Amino acid sequence: MARLVFLGRLEDVAGMPQTEVPPGPVEQVLAALAPELAVALLDEKVRMALNGRLIGDRGAVVLGKGDELAFLPPVSGG
Repeated sequence: MARLVFLGRLEDVAGMPQTEVPPGPVEQVLAALAPELAVALLDEKVRMALNGRLIGDRGAVVLGKGDELAFLPPVSGG
């Protein structure tokens, strides 16, 4: 299995801090999630980190067994 990690407000949308998913292309993995969560994760302002490294090309991501994909929402502050 692979793991999805939801940080910040995305944890609230997901209702959990993380979940286990079958390995595969990220589009396929997200399609299996609740629609409102998938839409939130696909927001262009949300960054993704695969195994601790930020990635730029979302379309090229294929999760393997044991991978961790973290979703980082934009941070605001002052």
